[in-house]
Amino acid sequence: MKKVANVIASVVIMLIVLVGIVRFTGNGYLLKGLWACYMHGYSSASIDDAQFFNTRSIETTNNTYTWPLHEAYNAEPLSDSLQQTLEQVKTVAFLVLKNDSLWLEKYWDTYSDSSRTNSFSMAKSITTMLAQIAIQKGLLDGWNQKVKTILPELKGPYADTLELWHLSAMCSGLQWDEKYKDPFSITAKAYYGEDVKQLMAQLPIVNPPGKEHNYQSGSTQLLGLCLMKVTGQPLAQLASDWLWIPLQATHRAQWHTDSKGTELAYCCFNSNARDFARFGSMMLHHGNWRGTQVLDSGFVQMATKPVLVPFYGYSFWLDDSHGTPVFYQRGILGQYIISLPEYNTVIVRLGHE
Repeated sequence: MKKVANVIASVVIMLIVLVGIVRFTGNGYLLKGLWACYMHGYSSASIDDAQFFNTRSIETTNNTYTWPLHEAYNAEPLSDSLQQTLEQVKTVAFLVLKNDSLWLEKYWDTYSDSSRTNSFSMAKSITTMLAQIAIQKGLLDGWNQKVKTILPELKGPYADTLELWHLSAMCSGLQWDEKYKDPFSITAKAYYGEDVKQLMAQLPIVNPPGKEHNYQSGSTQLLGLCLMKVTGQPLAQLASDWLWIPLQATHRAQWHTDSKGTELAYCCFNSNARDFARFGSMMLHHGNWRGTQVLDSGFVQMATKPVLVPFYGYSFWLDDSHGTPVFYQRGILGQYIISLPEYNTVIVRLGHE
């Protein structure tokens, strides 16, 4: 028994030393990553990881809107090939709106129409929507406003030329390497770290903005910091006031924050398939939600057109390879809100892979 006690004591001491080294070297975020991933059976971030993060609520009101059911609601089963594909990639929700009516929805495992899951980079589109509304309200001068007029601490040889649209269209020139599997990457530090604002303050603009498309979560984080600076409000509050309440969402949503309470602007807006579909419907109707113009129609047209590459606009993905032009919000584990203007249809898919 004494030997066992000595072994346990040695292991505990080693763990304490290891934790101390990790924190002393500035890599304390790795401990949270290990806890949220490997200690719970995951190899990376998961759609249910809100339980391991601080979050801020995105509130709605009693004035909610429930999707009407299409006359053929769930009358036509999924094709065998689609059913097989959705199950292979561990889908948890699949929903189709047709002519603003709920035509089809299907859920897997223990998930339902009210289950909140992480949308990951679909939040980039949401942050861009919030920036557009801030422009409409006169809180931002426009998409050509220089970022340094809002964040004067911005560094780098090209910091003075960076404009807001560069952040949304992913051509900021920011020093940021978008790697998801590398635990020492800037992306992992931003996701699991304690202070994303401090992290961003260390990153310079090293390349000429507006010249080359480079997908970077840090660009959206800078856009989010600009919003929080000019409004004096957290992103979750803006999302509640400017989007969630006007869109008459039925359930409260959540947004991941760091330990300081700053939202991860590029990621992690948690909601359910039915409420996510509201974004797709609003965009499909040129920024209008049931008679209320939430987003300027000109912005919607601009955001869903290619900027520097044929597949990306202002934080919206684009595709016309199947002869049907679509635009969509997208998350790393296959989170999608797809708008198909030709068919007046919105598709939402959520899942693990």
